[in-house]
Amino acid sequence: MRALNQFADATSGVVYIHASPAALCPHVEWALSDALNCRANLKWSAQPASVGQLRAASDWVGPVGTGAALAGILRTWQMLRFEVTEDASEGVDGERFAHVPGLGLWRGSTSANGDVILGEMRLKSMIEGNSENLAGEIEHALGSAWDHALEPYRTGGAGAEVTWLSRTAG
Repeated sequence: MRALNQFADATSGVVYIHASPAALCPHVEWALSDALNCRANLKWSAQPASVGQLRAASDWVGPVGTGAALAGILRTWQMLRFEVTEDASEGVDGERFAHVPGLGLWRGSTSANGDVILGEMRLKSMIEGNSENLAGEIEHALGSAWDHALEPYRTGGAGAEVTWLSRTAG
């Protein structure tokens, strides 16, 4: 970390590819390798929640903002089900991205323990909007639909290997 910078330069996170067609797996690895500047040698395994789909997970280390970059790259394949996390670091909230076909990409800020954070101004805006469905707006902001859709895929990987990826910060 630079001495005069109050924010972290590097962070870490995890890429979870919950479901991918087999033919797309090499393309996902190439894209992750390019984005992280290291070889992504993912260990793919069958996804029990979706016949014919594969899953993989990988930890990563890189500059703050890498999670958003990875999610942006992966979202180009609309048939992927994935999550990308970026851990909270000094001066920077964490982030979680989730993608589900039909729902698209969701992004939320996260605290150090992984809880989704809804900021004061966002909550005030929801309240002042006089919406008759305030609870629904909050559920959307929390990513509840994405969590519900991904939950069967998250539990499908017992015993799956995790690959460590690293990218030099700075």
